[in-house]
Amino acid sequence: MNRSRQIIRTSVIGIIANVLLASFKAIVGLLANSVAVVLDAVNNLSDAFSSVITIIGTKLSMKPADSKHPFGYGRVEYFSAIIIAVIVLTTGITSLVESVKKIIHPSKPEYTTVTLIVIIVAILTKIVLGWYVRKKGKQLSSDALVASGADALFDAVITLATLISAGIMLIWNISLDGYLGALISLVIIKAGIEMLSSPINQLLGAKASPELIHQIKEDITGMDEVQGVYDIILHGYGPNLSIGSIHVAVPDTLTASQIHGLTRKISEMMLQKYGIIMTTGVYAVATGDSKHAELQKIVIQTLAKQEHIIQVHGFYYDEENNALSVDVVPDRSIKNDDEFVRLLSDQLKVAIPDIPVSIVVDHNFSD
Repeated sequence: MNRSRQIIRTSVIGIIANVLLASFKAIVGLLANSVAVVLDAVNNLSDAFSSVITIIGTKLSMKPADSKHPFGYGRVEYFSAIIIAVIVLTTGITSLVESVKKIIHPSKPEYTTVTLIVIIVAILTKIVLGWYVRKKGKQLSSDALVASGADALFDAVITLATLISAGIMLIWNISLDGYLGALISLVIIKAGIEMLSSPINQLLGAKASPELIHQIKEDITGMDEVQGVYDIILHGYGPNLSIGSIHVAVPDTLTASQIHGLTRKISEMMLQKYGIIMTTGVYAVATGDSKHAELQKIVIQTLAKQEHIIQVHGFYYDEENNALSVDVVPDRSIKNDDEFVRLLSDQLKVAIPDIPVSIVVDHNFSD
């Protein structure tokens, strides 16, 4: 079963569980003539709404690419997660307001056997449902499912806290309802904000995980012709698709046909293994005893002495115009690129005084 179908199936389970729980509460509430239990049943129906949002978002994200959205609709999933996170955040704020009211105006709770049974069933159901949905969300990398599962778990925690505080009140006549509720509400608000951060960061263009970058570099450097991997840039278009670019260093002895074959091999592997549409650029590494190779050695050794340089690559010598260019990746302590370039240029002028050098500062977008 593919990812989207698993997300939809998990959401359907959430809807069914909430509807059954709501039906149970409604029947018990009507038989016991309890307005509170009936209203809680309505609340369970609203909880199913987050699962409906997840299904709608997943269905929309499955729409094929078109002329207006050539990379598909995968980012719709992030909006679904944002909506559910806002629901969780709203629940936390509402709960905090009600808890503060209870602190200011405490009241003794009244529970019957019927309401206690309903509460215990609701807690157990929500814990199991929340754990399952959240677990599936993490397995499927679905922020919407994770948020939906967390929503169910928080409902269980709030209800459990109410039950515990009621028991303390009935046994020791100490009212902790408002204080306990306020504490849990703050935890929920914090969690809601954290839930918002993940999809928002994805929409803003968060960098890829270090594990993914490491694996990509390992896969590509494992190819015989590749001597280095640089300048990885990835843009996410949903959990299943990314667009990216990369540079690989290869010996200058490779033919155009061999380079073509290599870049095609990289593109095919990236799409099949990672769902990344990858564009590959090439840096030629000077080999043998040529003037290019000697200059390359001098430039790299000179620049490598700088403590703030992480990487040197992209060496190119234009013999016809007697011009040289090279890329450097500085560490994060370098704030002024122009000043850094002037410093490096002055050092290279000493090493190769007769050749103008163009230094390009590359910033690390992946590591």
